Amino acid sequence: MEPRLNSLWSTTAPDRPRWSPLAKAITADVVVIGGGFTGVSAAYHLAARGASVVLLEARTIGFGGSGRNVGLVNAGLWTPPEQVEEKLGKEAGARLNAALAEGPSTVFDLIEQHQIRCEAIRHGTLHCAHSAAGLQDLKARYAQQMARGAPVRLLDAVETARRTGSNAYHGALWDGRAGTIQPLAYVQGLARAAERLGAQIYEDSNALDIREDGQHWRIRTAQGGVRAAKLIQATNAYGKDGAEPNAIVPAHYFQLATAPLPTELRQSILEGGEGCWDTALIMSSFRLDQAGRMIFGSLGNLEGAGATVHRAWAARKLTRLFPQVKGIPFECEWTGRIAMTSTYLPRIQRRGDNGISIFGYSGRGIGPGTLFGKAAADWALGDGDLPLEITGAQPEKHAALRGLYYEVGAALTHFTNGRL
Repeated sequence: MEPRLNSLWSTTAPDRPRWSPLAKAITADVVVIGGGFTGVSAAYHLAARGASVVLLEARTIGFGGSGRNVGLVNAGLWTPPEQVEEKLGKEAGARLNAALAEGPSTVFDLIEQHQIRCEAIRHGTLHCAHSAAGLQDLKARYAQQMARGAPVRLLDAVETARRTGSNAYHGALWDGRAGTIQPLAYVQGLARAAERLGAQIYEDSNALDIREDGQHWRIRTAQGGVRAAKLIQATNAYGKDGAEPNAIVPAHYFQLATAPLPTELRQSILEGGEGCWDTALIMSSFRLDQAGRMIFGSLGNLEGAGATVHRAWAARKLTRLFPQVKGIPFECEWTGRIAMTSTYLPRIQRRGDNGISIFGYSGRGIGPGTLFGKAAADWALGDGDLPLEITGAQPEKHAALRGLYYEVGAALTHFTNGRL
């Protein structure tokens, strides 16, 4: 059967809550634009501290990257910690690294506190070396993480094969802080918790016009409006229309999910429940969900011209990694947009006198987004330190061309590589 162009997460999220569009004029202390990890976390932590907060989502909670990602809850960024400190300076970089190291604990604590049903498993992640050069990269990352007290282990090829069920890798870096979740169920569950604390959430409420008028922000939607003292824009890669687009380099990441694997296969593949990705420049990821579906993904856009190439590569590559799954069909497929910056680091950008926009997680949105949302709530209430300094506008030169470069590079790589 042909896979459905529909997120597995939207199919398996339990009892999706629905919120009405904003259809009146209201006031609040803070208005949040964007219903993903960052925006929902900001709304939750504002409401938890007694502030009045309105969250506007143009589509549905988790519609964007928060409902379309792999579901790996990582401790940190794709960029290694030493490079973070080189780019930001030792003190600022160390502060960001320390904050992001707490990301998984923040996420899993919220899940436990509010009993969010999101298939949470905290058994670590495996960063797998696809080549000898990849293993050298992992050794450097291991040394950097050990120097910062992280609970990581460097696994040899034999142990990696035992843990993953694949003989394709030269080794792996296991990070015990990390884990996996059903990401859409998590963000929707956190939105429910925010609402219980008093946050006002509105779906299908695109911010058509955003203006700062003296001491207040005025946001107009199709049927209503919000007046608030502070603005938190959390649209990441999905901002448009009145929500001023962030200065990002756009990229796409696609995933396909198989039918549930037979029980005997599930016992030989990722028996520990880790989520995985590799060291290739055009990286791949794989994991199992609660029902035993293999979820396999890579850079690329299944809604673009390279879709056929990406699908064919995924089928070949997955069979090469796991010959035992040959013949098990893909049943779902989906694509999400990733927001990257030229530094490959997140950015907090100033909007007006009393607003900020947060974006640029480079595909690592769950832990960092939850943390940055909490920090944004502290900022809006006038206390706490943000993980990064607030900057002015920093345009990304030739962003569209650079985004095309990533897509063409992924398509060419998938056309030439992974053949049996």
